[in-house]
Amino acid sequence: MKYLVMVQGTQADYHAMTGKGSETSPAWSEKDIQTMFEFMSAISNDLAESGELVDAQGLTEPAKARHVSLDADGRTVITDGPYGETKELLAGYWVLECESLERVTEIAARVARCPQPAGAPEYPVVIRPIADGSGDVA
Repeated sequence: MKYLVMVQGTQADYHAMTGKGSETSPAWSEKDIQTMFEFMSAISNDLAESGELVDAQGLTEPAKARHVSLDADGRTVITDGPYGETKELLAGYWVLECESLERVTEIAARVARCPQPAGAPEYPVVIRPIADGSGDVA
């Protein structure tokens, strides 16, 4: 079965990774960033070797997002950047082909151990099964 494994973050977290810490997210050093990238690359390399990796991507900061919706009259409304009330957003993901939910949970637990500076916020790693096209969405 295919699964989407998602990691989350906020705009403050992206700022912290550029050395601009806040009360909710301490500044990351270059070494912190390098350690994180090495850790995530090792996971992706292991998953590629095991044949479980379908795709993996990190996403740009929420400030570069574009939200497209419709107003009450059906006109397109475009908003650039994150909404002020937005909390965690998708920061990166893996699409995995795993034999079981238990296996993908083991992988998510490994992802959750990603090294980060002391005091950095911790977000859950989210697992979502990918619908197989059979019409079963529940």
